[in-house]
Amino acid sequence: MSRRQVGSTRRGGSLPFVGVINSKSKSSPLVSVVLVVLGVILLIGYASRSSRSSGAFGGSREADSKIEGDFSCTAEVERAIPFLKKAYGDSMHKVLHVGPDTCSVVSKLLKEEETEAWGVEPYDIEDADGICKSLVHKGIVRVADIKFPLPYKAKSFSLVIVSDTLDYLSTKFLNKTLPEIARVSSDGLVIFTGYPGQQRAKVAELSKFGRPAKLRSSSWWVRFFVQTSLEENEAAIKKFEQAASKNSYKPSCQVFHLNSYH
Repeated sequence: MSRRQVGSTRRGGSLPFVGVINSKSKSSPLVSVVLVVLGVILLIGYASRSSRSSGAFGGSREADSKIEGDFSCTAEVERAIPFLKKAYGDSMHKVLHVGPDTCSVVSKLLKEEETEAWGVEPYDIEDADGICKSLVHKGIVRVADIKFPLPYKAKSFSLVIVSDTLDYLSTKFLNKTLPEIARVSSDGLVIFTGYPGQQRAKVAELSKFGRPAKLRSSSWWVRFFVQTSLEENEAAIKKFEQAASKNSYKPSCQVFHLNSYH
């Protein structure tokens, strides 16, 4: 994204009142003091405004990427991998990740012993690095609209992990997309979603789905899982929480562990 530098408001290389202050007028000392004070106030206001403008045009790190910062559930997946391995054991041998920046998650999973990984990227990857493009070229990562059926057979993967995607879908599409994602898993489904309190951060970034994120409460998700006949995986929940507790790990996103369809 090109950044337009904020132009200076100075003209002719001088600031307001400088000419007045330096002029050889016969003003009284009191007037001169008042002008100096006004000039200092204007300079402070000018510097403050420039600082705010720099943030608006330069952009903060959080605004540059929809998955950076505390509300990034895809980044949270990477941090949670050691604890997911504790919870799922052998079920982590063939994993599919669905979400933005899936190349990063897949690359990290492939470094784990006895783990094969694939990914579905729901966004355009024109700006992806060479490693990501290589994964796409090899067919390990696919770019696909998750509102349509996934290009995999039923139970193709032991575990499917989803992040930063379902938050952008309306209930209409969730009713189709979530069962479809569950269809390709055999041993479990792990969903990372944002907390409602992170709404402000998410709304600042419109996704390529054309809508801001709709962050739902845990109770809403639990009801929705029941409606789609997906049961929570109590054994995995317990193991994950125990492993996280031992390492003082607290996810910054909601994490749901579900059983696959049988």
